[in-house]
Amino acid sequence: MRHLISIDDLTLSEVDELIKTSYDIINNPNNYREKCKHKKLASLFFEPSTRTRLSFEAAMLDLGGTYLGFSDSAQSSATKGESIADTIRTVSLYADIAVMRHPKEGSALRAAEFSSIPVINAGDGGHLHPTQTLTDLLTIHKYKGGVSGLKVGICGDLKFGRTVHSLVDSLKNYSGNEFIFVSPNELRVPDYILETLEKNNVKFSQTTNLDDTISDMDILYMTRVQRERFFNEEEYIRLKDHYILDKQKLSLAKSDLIIMHPLPRVNEISQEIDTDPRAVYFHQAGFGKIIRMALIMKLLEVA
Repeated sequence: MRHLISIDDLTLSEVDELIKTSYDIINNPNNYREKCKHKKLASLFFEPSTRTRLSFEAAMLDLGGTYLGFSDSAQSSATKGESIADTIRTVSLYADIAVMRHPKEGSALRAAEFSSIPVINAGDGGHLHPTQTLTDLLTIHKYKGGVSGLKVGICGDLKFGRTVHSLVDSLKNYSGNEFIFVSPNELRVPDYILETLEKNNVKFSQTTNLDDTISDMDILYMTRVQRERFFNEEEYIRLKDHYILDKQKLSLAKSDLIIMHPLPRVNEISQEIDTDPRAVYFHQAGFGKIIRMALIMKLLEVA
């Protein structure tokens, strides 16, 4: 039995296999309609979610399975003080696989230690979000023909952005990738990530100015400033609209740039960008269901 807590739990060849399976699901959806017949997914969301939760539940339905669970911690016995360990022990009696989002870092790993079914980390605080990374890799592969030799600009909240942390952790393993980190000084990427890049001889630069660097990027990965990660409301208000991608800024970019975003967005991408062919973030959200179908089958060892 395997869990997915970090993107590092998968080898590069396994990620490539999941991408290959995803393309086959896109091209031959009817071949997968009963792959998980009679299987149940436990959807355990202690923190709000739209795309991740619904895409997992839709993925299981499209595989012929069912799902059960909750979309808010208030609907669980966590409100009564039940531990993660006891919750997952109980859920393991009712389901074949579990996906969990929790506001506390390390919670998914804790659940995996006590689970008798595969556990998928759907985001643990500001730490990791490996299935969003799989979604991102499929999107990049689709629009760039591969995931190597790219200049990847990542803009916004790089301190608390778990999608950013997981994506950098994965893309560093592919040859020739270079990162351009764009953020306010208060929201810079954590030092431990920069140390990992240096250790792996991966090129990166840091800046506070998007206008001066957007022309160099093959990918622009925008993120929102996350209100829920701030203890100081004034600090959030001061930083929340620091970067707004609009047509004027986009006019400086390459014609084959792709604009990605894990969503939800607030103000960081103007709606006038949505119709630009370089904006792929809603397609990106759609790919989330596909790659999660592939992942569920892999962890359940469904042929």
